[in-house]
Amino acid sequence: MGIVIGIDVGGSTTKIVGINEGQIQSPMFITATDPVTSLFGAFGKYIYDNGIQLSDVEQVMLTGVGSAFVDSPLYGLPTRKADEFIANGLGARHATEIDQLIVVSMGTGTSFVKIDRDKIQHIGGLGIGGGTLQGLSRLLLKTHDIHQVSELAEKGDVTRINLQIGDICNVALPDLPVSATASLFGKADSNASQEDIACGIICTVLQTIGGAAVLSALNSPIKDFVLIGNLTQLPQCREVFSKMDDIYHVHFHIPPYAEYRTAIGAALAYVKERQG
Repeated sequence: MGIVIGIDVGGSTTKIVGINEGQIQSPMFITATDPVTSLFGAFGKYIYDNGIQLSDVEQVMLTGVGSAFVDSPLYGLPTRKADEFIANGLGARHATEIDQLIVVSMGTGTSFVKIDRDKIQHIGGLGIGGGTLQGLSRLLLKTHDIHQVSELAEKGDVTRINLQIGDICNVALPDLPVSATASLFGKADSNASQEDIACGIICTVLQTIGGAAVLSALNSPIKDFVLIGNLTQLPQCREVFSKMDDIYHVHFHIPPYAEYRTAIGAALAYVKERQG
């Protein structure tokens, strides 16, 4: 059996990973101006950097919105496509022993995939994600560089931007501490610093995603959520979701290689089929 390569092709960023005898091998990503350039660049760099011969590759599996642009072989190797939501589910499920959970895939927007043992079901999505963070940052901070926004946010204070329960009520409400958010950006004024604005933008995106994820599990026994996608790499991510753990009495998990889980899932889709 050879290496199975999973590739998550985005609009301009492509993530690639190999699965070799069940083990994740050397995830990497490439950024280019278009998905086809990004795909071919990522694959070429991946096999070169890892000393992989084309004859070592058993199968190439594509997923992601950019995969629709690719219908030809990749360096002479035939390609197949995996449903992105199935890939999200398989990639996240591979990282945990939990049988019932919801995968929260935070990309340009956000999708929710429900896993109930072996059943994987896309249950909806949200038009808020990394694209929202970049768009608001362009408008309010005059930059779309997420790393720059994140660095600014680390110096900011979100309590100067968001209205908290304690700002409008001197006692905690049932199931809501005084530190809980009553209104995102509800306390911002025209003199807010760039650092505080950056902090507010990131918290707005992450808290909205987290709240929607919790609502997606209502009327079910699910209390576990696996976060995947690029936004998991923000330094603020663990802090924001840890606080939401306490408020909602749930648990948000960020697995290793969280940003590569869709590519991992694409490869696993083939492995699962091969194993029957």
